[in-house]
Amino acid sequence: MRLLLSASLALLSAAFAPHIFAADDFVESPDHRVNESIPHGTVTQMPQWESKVFPDTVRDWWVYVPAQFKPDGSAAVMVFQDGSGYKNTTGDWRIPTVFDNLIAKGDMPPTVAIFINPGNAPLKPGEAPRKRPDGRPAGATNRSFEYDSLGDRYAKFLLEEILPEVEKKWPLTKDPEMRAICGASSGGICSFTVAWEHPEAFRKVLSTIGSFTNIRGGNAYPSLIRKTERKPIRVFLQDSSGDLDNQFGNWPIANQQMHAALKYMGYDVKFDYVEGYGHNSKHGGSIMPDALRWLWRKEKHVPVIDTKGDLGGDMTLHRLLIEGEGWQPVVEGLAFCDGPMSDAEGNFYFSDMKGDGAGIYKISPDGKKTKLSSEGVSGLKFGPDGRLYACQGSKKRLIAIDLKTNAIEELATDVQPNDLVVSAKGHIYFTHTGKKEIVFVDAKTKEKRVVDTTNVTTTGSGTAVTGINAPNGITLSPDQGTLAVSDYRGANVWTFRVNADGTLDAKAPTMTMRLPIDPKGEFKMAEPPPYNPASGGDGMCSDELGRFYVATTLGVQVFDPTSRLCGVITRPQPDKPLTSCTLSGEGRAYLYVTNGDKIFRRKVQATGSIFYVGKK
Repeated sequence: MRLLLSASLALLSAAFAPHIFAADDFVESPDHRVNESIPHGTVTQMPQWESKVFPDTVRDWWVYVPAQFKPDGSAAVMVFQDGSGYKNTTGDWRIPTVFDNLIAKGDMPPTVAIFINPGNAPLKPGEAPRKRPDGRPAGATNRSFEYDSLGDRYAKFLLEEILPEVEKKWPLTKDPEMRAICGASSGGICSFTVAWEHPEAFRKVLSTIGSFTNIRGGNAYPSLIRKTERKPIRVFLQDSSGDLDNQFGNWPIANQQMHAALKYMGYDVKFDYVEGYGHNSKHGGSIMPDALRWLWRKEKHVPVIDTKGDLGGDMTLHRLLIEGEGWQPVVEGLAFCDGPMSDAEGNFYFSDMKGDGAGIYKISPDGKKTKLSSEGVSGLKFGPDGRLYACQGSKKRLIAIDLKTNAIEELATDVQPNDLVVSAKGHIYFTHTGKKEIVFVDAKTKEKRVVDTTNVTTTGSGTAVTGINAPNGITLSPDQGTLAVSDYRGANVWTFRVNADGTLDAKAPTMTMRLPIDPKGEFKMAEPPPYNPASGGDGMCSDELGRFYVATTLGVQVFDPTSRLCGVITRPQPDKPLTSCTLSGEGRAYLYVTNGDKIFRRKVQATGSIFYVGKK
């Protein structure tokens, strides 16, 4: 899978080959020249690296340490893909010399540079060095797999293998604002992918002639950027009109689309685009000193949002998120939180499901916290009779809690409900995830019936699932005419028409959730990346404009009333499960999420739906 033909390698490594396509030449500036009057850093060749993230590969790498380096963990760091080309002080990049000059001028901080080559299959005993048909050294066999593949595998390689190895000798800063990454061609998209996947680790990207094309699905980035909450990264892009146009895509157009998408979302981005040149390092090398000055500048970015191109009915993230309003912690130190909900007055409710603090809690808009019950539950909603209805899978029951008397009534037993919603009629719908069912319960009569089930058929060729594989989150539209159910193990949110008697029909997989990339999948040439079939679709809510919100593995995914994806809001704690969401607080204008051991909220341009006082 990872071994590429020499012809493909020649194409993907063109940035470091003689400039066959170049119409213009490298332009040397004073910053490219050695200045004997300033301190000079040192470049150390590191022992050949055998990776565990990319098994059966070896690679060469080097570390530049500036003369101003201090071993106190304050040094910035910049990682260069295809590192041998960047460390060369007589080529087009000349990074050691450029760093010496810019650091001495104060145009960038003292920065350790890591020059790292892509992986190669190790030579067998007695095997001669590999060469291309024209006699030149062969390119790295694992280059495209490592660089062009989306997902966080390469970032994991840097964060878990390379940076810790460097820090054994040269302590580096942990501040992501002081960590940069750079590359050309496939190394350019690789650099962007690292920061995109881990902005908590890298927040500066420099890409020249970046391969944001369909080599391995990278052409998806412009659309992903436009429908994902802006990430705190700074991006410098460079390309030219003479760049590649081949079976994988058009490089100039791809880079223009990247710039347009980043600009639309308000990123700190600069695009250097010129006429001529080709798929090489000539122009990128010429402007490298100025690109580094821009990348490391101290000026704080002020986002500029221009939505004049949006149609009137477009419910983009710009019409939901508020500039400067990020996630703020509400409750911390929980065992496992779930069941967020709101009442009409904006009081926020949640459950801590485990531990000594298990129970149901209320937080008023002024921040006062009150424990209402010692029952740990998952789904939680008010009904029209003023009682709290809750899923208590640990006790195999669906319950109603009278908050005035603390009396608990069992509405259904021998069930394991996951989440629920209660209509103004007192109709309860809960997801029975283990049985792949949606169950209806009448709060007044306790009538219980299955209103949707999933068919599982096993044949000699495998198991086929028709319907919702793992029904989980559940909510209603603001007019209570549509029931929406998320599939934890699938890609869709399913919707149903709600009839007056509580029955459901018009079942359809109307909303398609964005799926996480499967890092263990097969990354094929000229195909989309492999995706994990499970979205992690969990708790849901809706707002008065008819938008649906779904807690998923990737974050809160928001859909408009026509089932189009508005965008993905990143989760506050990426390493913790995002279990549910609701709109509550003052004016029900704050989006709350239960995220592992904490609850967060942020102000948004929305008003949460309330069902128990709605249409009957």
